Amino acid sequence: MSLSFHCKNLEKNFTSDGVKHGALLDINLQANDGEFISIIGPSGSGKSTLLSILGTLDTPSSGSLVFKDKHLKDLTAKELSDFRFENIGFIFQQFHLIPTLTTLENVMSPLFGRKVRYDKKERALSLINKVGLNGKENSLPSQLSGGQQQRVAVARALIHEPKWLLADEPTGNLDTENGEIIFDLLYQLNKEKKCGVLFVTHDPLLADRADKKIEMKDGRITSVLYKNKEGKFHA
Repeated sequence: MSLSFHCKNLEKNFTSDGVKHGALLDINLQANDGEFISIIGPSGSGKSTLLSILGTLDTPSSGSLVFKDKHLKDLTAKELSDFRFENIGFIFQQFHLIPTLTTLENVMSPLFGRKVRYDKKERALSLINKVGLNGKENSLPSQLSGGQQQRVAVARALIHEPKWLLADEPTGNLDTENGEIIFDLLYQLNKEKKCGVLFVTHDPLLADRADKKIEMKDGRITSVLYKNKEGKFHA
């Protein structure tokens, strides 16, 4: 595996009522191509903040973030937008579907205004079928269950075949059965497409099914654990 993300001494601070708070403190982390990584920790531990910074939706207060030898802080707003389009697919706990668009249109929405070399509709229909929503192409989000809406969000994240899927509590609003479906879908995509997955979760059972587990508390990474051939984690 070759190195994708490299965080060095990364920090994120917020100021509230004149007091500075550290959301992320001295984060040092490496993520390799194709890894399936879970990030787990209590609420307020910095999991979502870290994911937002890795996906360039937010910027660190200090430290460096490098993606394949490219220092992301040096990119212009246009270059960052292109970076996200080419490399990152986002999946959120809140599905963030556009309520007036159909399933097909929501899946295609990241491509609006983009010139690509493939047939947009054909790829979107293929992904809709892959996530098990064949026949729901013309349905509005209000006509879909929560599990189905999250599958639309997964298909949308995959439309440009990103190198990484960043999933922030993607099963948090789903029942156990639909949560399993979404997790299994991400794991399958990771193995078949070799796209990396960073999966934020509160669920220790789901976290333990990843190949690498990052544990966080109070804005810090407390441990990085790797799964061996026997399925056991070690430092």
